[in-house]
Amino acid sequence: MNEKTAGRLLILTAAVLWSTNGLFAKAPLFADWPAEIDGMPVRGPLLAFWRALFAALVILPFVRRPRWRIQLVPMVLAYAAMNYTFLNALTLTNEANAIWLQNTAPMWVFLIGVLVFGEPVHPRDRWLLGCSVLGIGLILWFEVRGQSPVGVAYGLGGGITYAGVVLSLRYLRTEDGAWLMLLNNLVTAVLFFPFVLHHGIWPSGGQTLCLTAFGMIQMGLPYLLFARGLRYVAGHEATGIVLLEPILVPVWVYLAWRHVPSYEFPQWWTLIGGVFILLGLVARYGLVGPEKLRA
Repeated sequence: MNEKTAGRLLILTAAVLWSTNGLFAKAPLFADWPAEIDGMPVRGPLLAFWRALFAALVILPFVRRPRWRIQLVPMVLAYAAMNYTFLNALTLTNEANAIWLQNTAPMWVFLIGVLVFGEPVHPRDRWLLGCSVLGIGLILWFEVRGQSPVGVAYGLGGGITYAGVVLSLRYLRTEDGAWLMLLNNLVTAVLFFPFVLHHGIWPSGGQTLCLTAFGMIQMGLPYLLFARGLRYVAGHEATGIVLLEPILVPVWVYLAWRHVPSYEFPQWWTLIGGVFILLGLVARYGLVGPEKLRA
């Protein structure tokens, strides 16, 4: 297996692990945490703090070469901003909108990565990008109607900041990936900690176990894999592969929580949009032999 193929498999694994987000965020264990207090979101920031904290703990033992560089500042700011904008999108529009708006990132990564950083482009990348644009565009066309324009703006901001994180990790690919993600999650946890203190809502024993898995399995481990995969794969290709995440999210939620009264089956446009994205991935990787997959 060559380095590029290994990098793609690492990113694919990261996408599958990231897609377990709904298993944890929708868990009935957290039903006693208020979604809002006085119109302000509460559950989302609480989950973000604990997820970042436990992600940092699982990443810490893997850090080998911590080194401070001024180039780390844009990455840390983009990561913190990504959490902030995504959480606001979650509270001001529905979860599906927030996830799909954040996954407009491949377009930004492609434009910035190719035009600014000179990332290599393979002819089949255009199939992946084109089908992704069609799929996400179809979903958003139906989803954002009647939604809060501020929520949609935050969701688009989440896509831009997510692109900033990907480009930063790609630019810093010679650095220790574990160190980069430890720094990102520690800063995020520090920023949300005053919020936790202010509301004084602390997890029970069962919730703590769930939050530990949330941070370690859904956040910490996949970011380690993603950062390592970006050493060998261009940013726009990586974000295209990661589009498997929002496709798999409703699958895991359906399998785990379909019996919960608040569960909603995905709309037809989400299913068709997901098919477009899968077609793009098949056109990029599935219709070629092993020797061409190395390209």
